Amino acid sequence: MLPAGVSKAWGLERLRLHLGVNPKDTLAFGDELNDLAMLRWAGHAVAMPAAPAEVKAAADTIAPAGPEEDGVAQVINGLWLPPVTT
Repeated sequence: MLPAGVSKAWGLERLRLHLGVNPKDTLAFGDELNDLAMLRWAGHAVAMPAAPAEVKAAADTIAPAGPEEDGVAQVINGLWLPPVTT
C-alpha cells in the first residue's frame, strides 16, 4: 500500500535521478497489474510469462521462463556485457 501518487515507478525514478542513470539504461520486470506504471517507466520492460495480458502488452519483452527457471537471470545475462579487462 502506497500513498496516492506514489508507485514503483515513482520510487525508481527518484533512485535513477539520484544515481545519475540514463533512462534508457533502466530495466524492470513485472508480473502483475500493479507493475504497469513501472514497466511503462523503464527503458526496457520485461513481463514474466505468467503475467496478465495487459502486463505483457506493456512490456518490450517476455522473459523466457518464470522465476522457478531463473527467467530474470536469463534476461539479465542476455543484456549485460562484462567489462573488458586488460
